[in-house]
Parts: sequence; structure tokens; C-alpha cells
Amino acid sequence: MAWFDGFEQRTFEVNGVRIHARVPTHPQGTRSALLLLHGFPQTHVLWHRVARQLQHDFYLVMPDLRGYGDSSKPAGLADHSNYSKRTLAADMVALMDALGVAQFGVCGHDRGGRVAHRLAVDHRERVSRLCVIDIAPTLDMYAATDFAYARAYYHWFHLIQPTPLPETMILGAPLPYLHTKLGGWGGSGTGFIEPEALAEYERCFLLPGTVHSMCEDYRASAGIDLEHDRVSRALPDGAGRIACDTLVLWGERGVVQQLFNPLALWQAQCSATVRGVALPAGHFIPEELPELTAQHLREFFHG
Repeated sequence: MAWFDGFEQRTFEVNGVRIHARVPTHPQGTRSALLLLHGFPQTHVLWHRVARQLQHDFYLVMPDLRGYGDSSKPAGLADHSNYSKRTLAADMVALMDALGVAQFGVCGHDRGGRVAHRLAVDHRERVSRLCVIDIAPTLDMYAATDFAYARAYYHWFHLIQPTPLPETMILGAPLPYLHTKLGGWGGSGTGFIEPEALAEYERCFLLPGTVHSMCEDYRASAGIDLEHDRVSRALPDGAGRIACDTLVLWGERGVVQQLFNPLALWQAQCSATVRGVALPAGHFIPEELPELTAQHLREFFHG
């Protein structure tokens, strides 16, 4: 199958930014919609192999998050609010509005999972089901910081330093940094990544503003996102909890497996049914195990 055969690239003007996305060339018809969100340091092409498996089952929407890929990369505000997961989730709602999709499932890997979490909390009437891949809730991960965690996920603390220090350091050797990240967290190099995907990650990482935007994403997570999460958790009657059934997938060789109990942590943030399983992979599960990932998503979102 040709690269993203059956999909077209479109750009959507939402919330004052441009969101680049791949969407099906054919109308939705009777297929349920499934929004697939990538994470750091990638783009929507993370989902290519999974999309080949699922394109006849779902109306798949695969955007580049604000700050990533070919989407807009605005300069960060002083409080980093324009990169908060609340803002990025609102981008996704506006994108689905532009496509005429009222309700949809959402699956997010890495940073995309954090956007998906906020989307399910802030727009619970829009999200039918939720899947998060290889993450635990942001607030719980920061609260559990110790030597082992800081060593494994040092980038969480490096990227949040004031601009332009981390940007300058990364841009001194951008592609070695990118390859190190893509080959880490339970992985063993970048051999599992399709050549076309790796070329896209490299191209987009070098676009002006990308590294700054990625830092802003993490700066928001260490500040305003935590404020939003605390407020949500304090709301009465579970109003700030995930209201839809949720699937949690994580890698057996990843940091989340080593340092957290992701299933229990997500169950604590959800008022519906939560189930999950560890898969024989590192962090980048949709690329390492596309067929198995697609199988779990098909069974869950068709349930």
C-alpha cells in the first residue's frame, strides 16, 4: 500500500492557528470517527501502520498537534497557556467541528494521550471512548518524582527550563538529539521506524519553531496543566473525572511499566470502566507493534 493511501492532507484554521491533518479521502458514511493523537517528538505519521489496519473500520482523523509537524508553532506566552493541554484539546474539538463530527473516540500516545485526557474531561459530551498509550496522569507522574524517574525522563526537567536555554542546546545537534529520543525509553535504536516516517520526523524537527514549541508543551505540563488537573480533581461529584470507558496500553520495557501502576492510576481518574494491558514493546508502541495496537483499538472502539 502506498504511503497513506486513502488519506488526504488538509489544513484547518482553528482557534487562531493552522492545524495540519490527514483525513480520509472518502466520506465518513457509517464509520465511527476515531481521532488519533501523536506525542513528542513525532507527528501524525506515527499512526501510518495502524491506519493501514483500521482505515476500513473507522473514519480516522490524524492531526499534527499545535507546535508539531506542519501545524502552527506560535511563540509561547508567559504562562505557556497557548500550549496547555486544555488549549490543544480545544484545537481538536474545533478540528472535529470543521469535519462535521459530533462524537468520536480518541486515542493518544505520549503527549497526545495528555491532550486526549484533557479532551475527555473538558468535552465529555464529545468523546465516546478514550485510549491512552504509555502514559500515567501528568499530575501523578510529577508528584512521584524521585532519582529513578528524573534519570529516566530527564527531558521532562530539561525542556521546562526558561527559554532559550534548552532550545539552544538541542539545536546545537538536533538530529542526534531526535534519534536518541526516538530510540530510547525501552527501545533499542530507530530500526522499528519506517524510513518515510523517520524522514518526516527529521524534516519537521528542523522546521523553525518546532523545538521551541516542544519545550512550551512541556513547560505548560509543569505549570498550567498541573493547575488544571488539580482543579478538575477537586470538583464535586466526579465532574472532573473521565466519564467514558477507557483503555490503557503501555510497554513492558518502558519507563511507565518500571516506575508506575498505570492501570490503577487511570482507574482513579475515571468514573467509567477502565481496562488495560502491558504490551511487549518499549515506548513507541504504535510503531513497534502496529498490528497488535490496531487489534486492541478495533476491539475497544467497536465495543
